[in-house]
Amino acid sequence: MKYILASASPRRKELLTQAGFRFQVIPSSAEEKPTKTIPSEIVMQLASQKAEDIFRRCGQEDCVVIGADTIVVYRDEIMGKPADKEEAYDMLSMLADRTHQVYTGVSLIISRKGSICTRTFYESTDVTFCPISREDLHAYVETGEPLDKAGAYGIQGSFAVHVKCIRGDYNNVVGLPVCHLYQELLKERLYPID
Repeated sequence: MKYILASASPRRKELLTQAGFRFQVIPSSAEEKPTKTIPSEIVMQLASQKAEDIFRRCGQEDCVVIGADTIVVYRDEIMGKPADKEEAYDMLSMLADRTHQVYTGVSLIISRKGSICTRTFYESTDVTFCPISREDLHAYVETGEPLDKAGAYGIQGSFAVHVKCIRGDYNNVVGLPVCHLYQELLKERLYPID
């Protein structure tokens, strides 16, 4: 079985590699068009759009296309990737000393012996930050690291010193709930790890 990750995210690639998956990366170029308003539904819809884009382009038999999307939510406000350093600073200021949620949607399109099935699911994790000084926020923003991350931070990077606690799947916050993904594949009798 061929596995295709429909994402250019280096973090998702690293998580799958660490888990022992053998896969190919073909990033989706689908325009993200969410029509949903509930965070869990938004990430599942966007993950599906990415998986469908790559499945249409590749159209291969016996393959599993993995689409994923992550958002950060605080008090019903969705925080994607910041447009610039100022927006990154504002996002992090809002999240400091508070708890927010990270949602990742995953969509699997499984093509096997002429049959196609889809599994779409999401994972949610609560993340709490410590209080953070203005100086620390500015220093982090100046690294440029926040600019390509939902919510303007990477839990696996230097910002980890400001994460007080998490409740849920750590890998979900990084960008892919690998355990949940693996369990869904096992339900389909797929064994992506040698």
